Amino acid sequence: MDQFAVVVGAGSLRSSAADAVRFPHRWTPEGVTVTADFTGAHLLHVAAAGCVLNDVYREAGELGIRIDGVRVTASGGFDPQTWASTGITYQVELRSPASADERDRLLQRVDEVAEIPRALRAGAPVRRR
Repeated sequence: MDQFAVVVGAGSLRSSAADAVRFPHRWTPEGVTVTADFTGAHLLHVAAAGCVLNDVYREAGELGIRIDGVRVTASGGFDPQTWASTGITYQVELRSPASADERDRLLQRVDEVAEIPRALRAGAPVRRR
């Protein structure tokens, strides 16, 4: 189920598609690319995917792991009656000279500390002011 799919990429895994949006990025000189439609559902998924991508770079730096490229794809559905999210699934493609064990440890750590996925898992009140 790839509803409302988005892709964020950096380094050697940046998108070269003409419709990809480019943003500056703290950890990569070339910036990041985002491929997504502009709907609230897509933007929610971009927030989760972008956070995971950022945290891959941050945590890799702390672990001394070189990252050549990252691509995060996130998608999920919504209940058509309530528009409540049915959940978000993300996948990380990682290019790095690190060993498979080091990459697995990095991605496990990112899954534990990534702020937006953690906030979504915990739930957060949203109120109009």
